Amino acid sequence: MKTKLIAPSLLSADFGNLQRDIEMLNNSQADWLHIDVMDGRFVPNISFGFPVMKTIQQHAKKFVDVHLMIVEPEKYVEEFIDYGADLVSVHYEACTHLHRTINLIQSKGAKAGVVLNPSTPVLMLEDIIADVDLVLLMSVNPGFGGQKFIENTYKKIAETKDLILSNNSTALIEVDGGVNLDNASKLFEAGADVLVAGNAVFSTENPERTIELLKI
Repeated sequence: MKTKLIAPSLLSADFGNLQRDIEMLNNSQADWLHIDVMDGRFVPNISFGFPVMKTIQQHAKKFVDVHLMIVEPEKYVEEFIDYGADLVSVHYEACTHLHRTINLIQSKGAKAGVVLNPSTPVLMLEDIIADVDLVLLMSVNPGFGGQKFIENTYKKIAETKDLILSNNSTALIEVDGGVNLDNASKLFEAGADVLVAGNAVFSTENPERTIELLKI
């Protein structure tokens, strides 16, 4: 996969016009569609589940990147893959048997990612980094859109890059939270491969142009 990927988050889309917004992304320079799934338990918010995933599956023509902010994700990963997820990321903090869950995702034909909350050290990934396809670094506390970017993320990107290289891993680095036109290029320069952008895309008058600018 090429790097410098933009993954607009459908959490910020207009749910009254979800098909329209997905088709806009299909026609844009967006690389992935990012799907934030929240359960009200692991994070203090609830987003959407399988009925919305079915709609996304019907209309999405791009790589579908599902971020599970839920407890016991191993119970649901297969169903999300059945509903069109190309990549499923689970939280380090939510998985008692992380290696088993990563293997399960990959055995079903999808790519597997591991997510770290802002306060979780990168070194916790030392024993799993060679097995995952992606590391998603939360640059805000998960659960809500539109939060302020946490500056310590740049340090964590560098630490993750070092860990990937020292373990001959091929994992990509994804950053989610507070990404905008002011920090996107700096995040790519720091070593990020994929940037998730929600409000930064959907709150603008011309989302397609914003996506182009985020990639510059």
